[in-house]
Amino acid sequence: MLNSFKIKHFRYYLFLSISLFLYSCNKESKLEVDILSIPVDIEIVRFDKIFGNSEVDDLQELKSNFPFFFPKQYQDSIWELKINDTLTHQLYEEVIKKYPDEFKLSLELEKLFKHIKYYFPAFKTPVIITANSDVDYKNRIFLSDQTLIISLDNYLGSDHFFYQGIPEYISENLKESQILSDVASVYSQLFIPKIKNKTFLSQMIFYGKILYLKDIWLPKTSEESKIGYSSEKLKWIQDNENEIWRNFIENEYLFSTDPKLISRFINPAPFSKFYLEIDNDSPGMVGRYIGWQIVRSFMEKRESSIEKLMTLSEEEIFYKSKYKPKK
Repeated sequence: MLNSFKIKHFRYYLFLSISLFLYSCNKESKLEVDILSIPVDIEIVRFDKIFGNSEVDDLQELKSNFPFFFPKQYQDSIWELKINDTLTHQLYEEVIKKYPDEFKLSLELEKLFKHIKYYFPAFKTPVIITANSDVDYKNRIFLSDQTLIISLDNYLGSDHFFYQGIPEYISENLKESQILSDVASVYSQLFIPKIKNKTFLSQMIFYGKILYLKDIWLPKTSEESKIGYSSEKLKWIQDNENEIWRNFIENEYLFSTDPKLISRFINPAPFSKFYLEIDNDSPGMVGRYIGWQIVRSFMEKRESSIEKLMTLSEEEIFYKSKYKPKK
């Protein structure tokens, strides 16, 4: 009798679990259908191609059509040299090899913009311009008014010869799969208020909000791409989340305003600086990862709207999240 009772209960809970899973999947599928039905018009202007195929005689027309690429403080002779520069042409050729057309990029950006517009209906689709920036990897994506500029020369592949000499923790993200994540990072900051207090906790949750927006805007994108980690780095931080959190608590970092904590745990870096033996094994930006988990925990428990999440203070999100690191 006891075994029969256990079997019946096991079957009941199994059925319930499967039903809840299927309900969740159907709900998510319907949401994606609703999102993808939102009309969005995409226009990509390949300035990288236009400039790469230009001659000195075309300069005035280029300046007239794309004035934001030609600051007035620079004389025409500078641009004439650039048009004829061998290295500039080589970079252009490498970009064309990697991105001969914009079809795939257009489809991916269209999906991203549909997701942004679903959660933030006031969002307006920008004019998208691709360019080359002489591998200015610190400014891969630029957003101004309704113009989005994507520097394709920063996405040729982590091992590309143009990236020799660039630190590995930077070059490992100079690849095609990182474009959407970088665009989402730029757009997310339009919807997240600037940090009012400079505590370490506020910094963590600010970036946690950015990463959470990527969760809902880029549902098919890997966690590695969202935060810019390799698979090995992501596994390390998942395995050590509890120890990281304990270190932050024991050292009373959360409400500290020490600016050094930003460079140690928030900013991109080859590793985080706990000043312990584990440093060389750790990835940079562990504070961003912890902030991400705090925001996720809050949204799982509170079911707050996305727009409400953006305006809530970092302290309120933290306390109501009841965050506990995975062990």
